[in-house]
Amino acid sequence: MRSQDVLQATSTPLGGAAYPAGPYRFSRREYLNITYRTDLDAMRAVVPEPLAVDDPLVRFEVIRMPDSSGLGDYTESGQVLRVRHEGQEADYIHSMYLDNAPAIALGREGSAYPKKLGHPSLFTDSDTLVGTLDYGSLRVATATMGFKHQVMDPEAARAEIAMPTYMLKLMPGYDGRPRIAELIRTQISDLSIRGAWVGPARLQLFEHALAPLADLPVREIVSASHIITDLTLPRAEIVHDYLAA
Repeated sequence: MRSQDVLQATSTPLGGAAYPAGPYRFSRREYLNITYRTDLDAMRAVVPEPLAVDDPLVRFEVIRMPDSSGLGDYTESGQVLRVRHEGQEADYIHSMYLDNAPAIALGREGSAYPKKLGHPSLFTDSDTLVGTLDYGSLRVATATMGFKHQVMDPEAARAEIAMPTYMLKLMPGYDGRPRIAELIRTQISDLSIRGAWVGPARLQLFEHALAPLADLPVREIVSASHIITDLTLPRAEIVHDYLAA
């Protein structure tokens, strides 16, 4: 294979890449979002500078993705933290657990999504929308919400999904020292709302050494939403290089 052909490859292994080049379009992408207030000191301990924390709000999310171009059918879950950057309110993705190898590889290599292998699920149990997250064989989160209790303003749903979002990308060099240490930003703009609802909700987090969602304990449930969308995943941009600082 010629050098120029190597540079055209999406990822390894050559001839059977871990993920396609994109763009990545998601149809009928379904969110269960539960926003809660946690301990301020605990949240500040995991939010990297130059991001700042005022009100310690965390969104626990479970996302069902039955139709993802190039990636297939999978489910994802994790924690998103409300932060501030240069005076603007934004989200910081703290953790993501999912059950799809191409999406894990793409998220970590092609962007900065903090993805790990997990086993989330999103389903309806009678009159209740249920989201769970297992790490290995152990349950680490259970979320419940009343199913379609009240219609949500579509513009409020759009604002919730399309918030400016930050992530931390860390990659070591071959000598073990940091080779990439960047804060990156992304924002969904190609988005349509199929339906959105709010309702009563509860969230339980369980202690686990390697999936430490409970390190940001639930002190107060603030809101819950159930949103179904079509969207295209945007590219990320670097906003802060820790190695150049």
